[in-house]
Amino acid sequence: MLLIRNKNLRNTIKIAVPFVIIPVITILGTLAFDGKKHIIIALAVAVLALLLFAAGFEKKSTGTRRMVIVAVMTALCFAGRFIPFLKPVAALTIITALYLGGEAGFLVGSLSAILSNFYFGQGPWTAFQMLAWGLIGLFAGMLSKPLLGNRILLLVYGAVAGLGYSFFMDIWTVLWYNEGFNVKLYAAALISAVPYTVSYAVSNVLFLYLLAPPFGEKLQRIKVKYGV
Repeated sequence: MLLIRNKNLRNTIKIAVPFVIIPVITILGTLAFDGKKHIIIALAVAVLALLLFAAGFEKKSTGTRRMVIVAVMTALCFAGRFIPFLKPVAALTIITALYLGGEAGFLVGSLSAILSNFYFGQGPWTAFQMLAWGLIGLFAGMLSKPLLGNRILLLVYGAVAGLGYSFFMDIWTVLWYNEGFNVKLYAAALISAVPYTVSYAVSNVLFLYLLAPPFGEKLQRIKVKYGV
């Protein structure tokens, strides 16, 4: 497992990768690459997500243990996408981030998108899904203390994350349709996507309500026992 020893470099990666580098290559890749080259952008995001994950720990053994749990949570997210209508992907990503850190949450969210899309269909939207679910996990990790201390706040975050996911994916819709951003088209996309937006928010609230207590208990136990 890659170990980044320099603290300043780790801190730089934690800021630059999710908030600058990945968004830039995701948007520019959508505008500059044709549909057949989308997988290059998605793979680049996956590699950067792994780099961000590596920046989240100081000991190699800790990162290896986290990676095992991340693999399990990613597999659960993959399976969850087969559930009709309501999907637990964002909820499981949030739960991972709460107990293992935002970097782990980002990795689970991004890998869940690219891996499951090998079945559901890869496309220029994949990188946007990876970034959207990744950021949902990253912000959950940043807000872990208040979210873990207040279940209502956690459910509210889940609802907001569902709205944010839909709003973010509509940016891709406009860029793909218009080959550039247009406010009027974006507003139209938001309106037409209302049913999906509601389903994302409801899914997150429902699955966080059902899964956060049992999964949280297991992850907390593993965290304490193995120092993950």
